[in-house]
Amino acid sequence: MGTLERKEKEKEIRRNDIIDAAEKVFFSKGFDVATMDDVAKEAEFSKRTIYVYFNSKHQIYFEIMIRGYKILIDMMENGIQYNDNPLDKIKGMGKTLYEFSQKYNYYFRSIIDYENGELDFANGISDKSREECYELGEKIFNNLEVALSSGIEQGAIRRDLDVVSTAIILWSSVIGIFNTLYRKRNYIMNYHKRDSDKLILNGFDLLIKSIENGGSSR
Repeated sequence: MGTLERKEKEKEIRRNDIIDAAEKVFFSKGFDVATMDDVAKEAEFSKRTIYVYFNSKHQIYFEIMIRGYKILIDMMENGIQYNDNPLDKIKGMGKTLYEFSQKYNYYFRSIIDYENGELDFANGISDKSREECYELGEKIFNNLEVALSSGIEQGAIRRDLDVVSTAIILWSSVIGIFNTLYRKRNYIMNYHKRDSDKLILNGFDLLIKSIENGGSSR
């Protein structure tokens, strides 16, 4: 291994160490409360060293979301790659997202709780971490669009639906169901005797029926 290659490898290791430390800090304290000083202390680096690798707390947060997106994409590709039925594929994506939210809750919450800012879309402001993060998010969204388009072409999904709008509504509805049942799980069980896991599956079925050709919600 040459000197330059070794230095690049060391740089990448140090960069990942900082992200690891930031995860511990952000997940325990919350992103808004946590500071770069907290990250530096956890990583056992100086604050100056942190800024050599990352220009802001937000950039580190994007790197954390990138990690989450990569796990989710891998789970989705493994879970639905052999399913040719578009409705089953869409339902499978929802189930995989739920599995991800349970198994990797901190990554899930990091992605879902992030509030897009105007600077995220400002022209001329380059940030590779932000750009990669949005590209990964769009990859998941595009997979949903492809499944919807395929379903319309096959006659399984209503032709009157706009693909982009439907994808946004489905995504928003699923996240809304997750958030409600996550925060109100105990209330729902104690007052209404309903299991949140079963309700989520029921929710998927209702959403699928609302878009399928011949579904009840027309």
